[in-house]
Amino acid sequence: MTTPGLARLRALRRAKDAMDRDWADPGLDLDAVAAHAGYSRYHFVRAFKSAYGESPGQYLGRRRIERAEELLRTADLSVTEICMLVGFSSVGTFSARFKQQTGVTPRDYRAQHVRSGAALIPGCYAMLWTGGFRQRNSGEAE
Repeated sequence: MTTPGLARLRALRRAKDAMDRDWADPGLDLDAVAAHAGYSRYHFVRAFKSAYGESPGQYLGRRRIERAEELLRTADLSVTEICMLVGFSSVGTFSARFKQQTGVTPRDYRAQHVRSGAALIPGCYAMLWTGGFRQRNSGEAE
């Protein structure tokens, strides 16, 4: 027997798992995520914020920036390539959100962290690892 609260949390968890799994997909929008929970978009936003303390958009944006931080520290890719790999379609939006979350620009973040770490992973390996070579929105190539 499941209680209504537990069923609600499971539905929200399915949507959160979809965001954790598909965060790099620029086509992942609110309607698609809400469908994983079986809610309308408006009900989903209210329920998600009530359960997790932030909106689905804030959560997904935060996850994408965290991933970008990792790529900036470890991969020999340009800021533009990383922007596209983590699901942003505009470098300006990516840079503004990155600075809002971390307090520095992506370029400054890299300069602060690369000096002290290991050598960068070559860009071709990073692209292969992150799925950057997949063609998106074509449905033909994988």
